[in-house]
Amino acid sequence: MYGGPATRAALTEFWAAWRDRIRDAGLSAPDTLDDDRPAVAASTPPFSYADAWWSPDLVVSQTCGLPFARDLQDAARLIATPCYDAPGCVGPMYSSAIVVRSTSAATRLADLRGATFAANSDDSQSGYHAFRVAIRALAANGRFVAQTVMTGSHAASLDAVADGTADAAAIDCVSLALARRNVLPALAKVRVLDWTPPTPGLPFITAGTRSDREVEILRETLRDCLRDPALEPVRAAMLLIGVELLTPADYAPLARAASYATASGLRLPR
Repeated sequence: MYGGPATRAALTEFWAAWRDRIRDAGLSAPDTLDDDRPAVAASTPPFSYADAWWSPDLVVSQTCGLPFARDLQDAARLIATPCYDAPGCVGPMYSSAIVVRSTSAATRLADLRGATFAANSDDSQSGYHAFRVAIRALAANGRFVAQTVMTGSHAASLDAVADGTADAAAIDCVSLALARRNVLPALAKVRVLDWTPPTPGLPFITAGTRSDREVEILRETLRDCLRDPALEPVRAAMLLIGVELLTPADYAPLARAASYATASGLRLPR
């Protein structure tokens, strides 16, 4: 999920090291990462990632926390939740930065009432649902913002705020840190207004058909990569500092919060 230009080379090298360890432990693993998946998820299953996330042959993928909590409980197994070195991350928990244009008069979330909001996808925890939770108490009759535009990516949401297409966006804190490292031009024109409440980060998953032994192999080989001093520069490039073993129950509140927001009438209109 964080495989853009700022991390691609490091991610490829990290996978090679993890892959070799997986194979040494007796499991099959592909030579390279598969980049042939569309970049945007749909609003309802099957998502555009469905052939990967739902595949009985899946070795490793990373998914957004909300699809994992709401739709993947039987189709995928949790390997571990990564911990990143980025503002807005605390252990396996992360938040989204609510950004506005640098020239915006907004000083608090309430000032965004009637604004145009940019989201990467309506199935994104960090870019859509985290914002719904953050403004839930401010909504009146299920409404807060006037309009939502779907951009397809966090980078495009930043561009939308920077160029005035939107007034605000919620940006995954790891994506924001990587955008700063990559010096995206839009960053010069936006600022952080607030942060969404923390939630469990984007988990590494494998196929739901995997045995307990196979899942443990994937966990232990991952931990070995995180302990390897030779991979320190690679991990630093990815902002990856560790993993923690959460449970599906830790992710369940994401689905409950999304369902509550929908049931209460809170929507981000298009």
